[in-house]
Amino acid sequence: MSGTGVAASPPVEAGARAATFTGTVRIRLRTPSRRRNLELGLLLFAIAIGLSALALAELGALGRVDPGVFGMTVGLSVLILALHVALRVVAPDADPFLVPIATLLNLIGIAEITRLDIAEGYVGWDAYGVRQIVWSAMAVVGAGAVVVVIRNHRVLQRYRYVAGFVAISLLILPFLPVIGLSVNGARAWVDLGVATFQPGEIAKIALAVFFAGYLVTARDSLSVVGRKVLGFTFPRIRDLGPIVVVWVLSMAVIVFQRDLGSGLLYFGLFLVMIYVATGRVSWVVLGGTLFAVGAYVAARSLDYVGGRFYGWLNTLDPALYDQGGGSYQLAQGLFGLADGGLPGTGLGRGNPDITPLAESDFIIASLGEELGLIGLFALFVLYMVFVSRGFHIGFAGQDDFGRLLGVGLGFVVALQVFIVAGGVMRVIPLTGLTTPFLAAGGSSLVANWVIVALLVRLSDSVRAQPRLVVE
Repeated sequence: MSGTGVAASPPVEAGARAATFTGTVRIRLRTPSRRRNLELGLLLFAIAIGLSALALAELGALGRVDPGVFGMTVGLSVLILALHVALRVVAPDADPFLVPIATLLNLIGIAEITRLDIAEGYVGWDAYGVRQIVWSAMAVVGAGAVVVVIRNHRVLQRYRYVAGFVAISLLILPFLPVIGLSVNGARAWVDLGVATFQPGEIAKIALAVFFAGYLVTARDSLSVVGRKVLGFTFPRIRDLGPIVVVWVLSMAVIVFQRDLGSGLLYFGLFLVMIYVATGRVSWVVLGGTLFAVGAYVAARSLDYVGGRFYGWLNTLDPALYDQGGGSYQLAQGLFGLADGGLPGTGLGRGNPDITPLAESDFIIASLGEELGLIGLFALFVLYMVFVSRGFHIGFAGQDDFGRLLGVGLGFVVALQVFIVAGGVMRVIPLTGLTTPFLAAGGSSLVANWVIVALLVRLSDSVRAQPRLVVE
């Protein structure tokens, strides 16, 4: 829709030259209804595929469709459609691809987790699939609350130091004596009584907000000319404080929480955001060197880190494979991927339950076995589109804080998928992170749906700006 053209009349002053402008200024306004209609069509398509996947998984593994689980999933789908209706009101210009992609990944994850529950004989609240549906509903409600409450993303910049304090506090919570909990050797959980929660999942969002706010204010000092070495201009010693602090924080997570994946995620997030803020490759080179040195020292001095590397390099060693806690899990995941081949065995027709933690850490291997390489690539394409939309939102932003935050949130998802998929496929050592939207885990679901909500708010702010066109 275009507004009426208004001719500009320049002021005339005695003895002064005035430029004459005889063109037309038009204000082009957006048409958000098209974007929301596109989102609705994609959502209905995603829900249809997700419900079909659940039905096929139950038919393949059970021979019938469980009305209880299927009905709960339909209820979740209605809740997601309610989120779409809310976006029509509070974020009409938002990106139309984010919510449908997250919905499809979420529903496919529920289908595969339910299939694994059938193989393991889990029913009721003991079933991971049922808990995943409940957590998904809570995550969607939380995402809607974020979009409604945060009407302008620039407000977050004012609370950057609060976000940093919240992130540190969340990382400390698992060390408290009453609520701190160790799961699979990593002390990264808290016991809430009715459920367990991983505060580090929320901490990554708070860190993204803090990094974006801090780098906007400190960008000039971090971009000053330094000493040139081997073609790279490295920063001055006095400017190394931020990267050293974040590196120490990441190493502390690896050492004390025994969580290699989260430490890599936090440090990688900071490196990418500081590169986007300053445009200097030297920060990436310096940060990569610091992390490589830290990982080498940790592998030499910490048994669990060294064990991860040894199991990665010697996965198919029969002696290591037969050990409890050796390379058995990784090898079984690789065997499952090989068994699936190109087309897969079909939903409900494989044996993914043989792999330990198939519903969480190794959900990629489970889906790769039953959907095959074709299905797995389709899932990776969905992630790629999601991340590309996040980057596009960031780079199209009207302010520096929005740009950094959009790129940071998109990169969090990208790096997490790479770390998980790379570990399962033996590209890098296993780290223990969860696959966004797919893997069983309530804290991960809540955090990733909040990321969707923040990207939706950012995209709405970008698109809501009217364009001035001079003719």
